[in-house]
Amino acid sequence: MILKLVNGAQTYPDAHYRSVDVRDVADAHIRAFEIPSANGRYCLVTNALHFSEVLKIVHQHYPTLNLPKKCVTNDLNNLSMSTYMVSMEKAKTLGISFIPLEVTLRDTIESLKEKGFLSI
Repeated sequence: MILKLVNGAQTYPDAHYRSVDVRDVADAHIRAFEIPSANGRYCLVTNALHFSEVLKIVHQHYPTLNLPKKCVTNDLNNLSMSTYMVSMEKAKTLGISFIPLEVTLRDTIESLKEKGFLSI
């Protein structure tokens, strides 16, 4: 999704971007394995922002990128219009310091550049 947005997409969805950094997911797996009291499922969603907010963050770090300026809605997008978050209370018991979205987005774009998927 991020590659599409930063690689010349003309529009962005009228929806909320829910995310967690994959490095936090890996950390949670390790901690859940190592902490004796850990059990059950742990839902990890650290952000729920509208795509326009995600684009603002990207633009702050990469102002020369040609980011989409137009928001598009369709019937499928209407299903995801509401903002909701998953409770992080249980995940906090693992002692994870979650990576901020700004760092995740910047690192994602830098990785895309390093791998040759994006040239800026």
